Amino acid sequence: MTRPALTAHRRELTGKDVARLRRERILPAVLYGQGEASQALQVDAKEFETLSRTAGRHALIDLKIDGGHAHPAVIHGVQEHPVKRIPIHVDFQAVKMTEEMTMDVLLEAVGTSIAVEKHGGTLLQTLDHVRIRALPGDMPQTIEFDISVLESFDAAIHVRDLPLPPKVTLLTDPDESVAHVQASRAEVEREAVSATTVGEEQPAGEAGEAPEAE
Repeated sequence: MTRPALTAHRRELTGKDVARLRRERILPAVLYGQGEASQALQVDAKEFETLSRTAGRHALIDLKIDGGHAHPAVIHGVQEHPVKRIPIHVDFQAVKMTEEMTMDVLLEAVGTSIAVEKHGGTLLQTLDHVRIRALPGDMPQTIEFDISVLESFDAAIHVRDLPLPPKVTLLTDPDESVAHVQASRAEVEREAVSATTVGEEQPAGEAGEAPEAE
């Protein structure tokens, strides 16, 4: 399988001077890992945005520096502008294809929950990523989980229920909660009223009171 490629150049400007690069739609970056000294780089901002949109924000890529040989690397972190939400700096991590790596992988809910669609509940995703270990070529971009199993407000999805791809080791606590459906306020109040009504209509003997001796 061919990996997506990204062209990079060594960067001379550092510190406050990188603002000039950003004005020219050039994205400052750094490459580190594999025991090598970190390298200050720069990439075309539009090219990077296209790559991250199509291949994923943590994609395994071939990073080609100044026309040299390709370096297998992952997009390890992207710093964004707090208002414009566009990339302003990117970290690349050099990898060896024969050595396992550890990453946080995003979780993505798919499907439809009956508890949401028919009972008016609200889906609460309590965990947005899990930590896994795998070879770079086996590392997934995201892990999808099906919320159609959430048919009631008592149902929940835990880390142990996630469909992990093969050759991946899970490092997150398997008992940690991923998602559940919270009942609406109206539903909670309706059940409370229903329970109260049942309690009022229940005969005293059935409510747990001892019958009077004859």
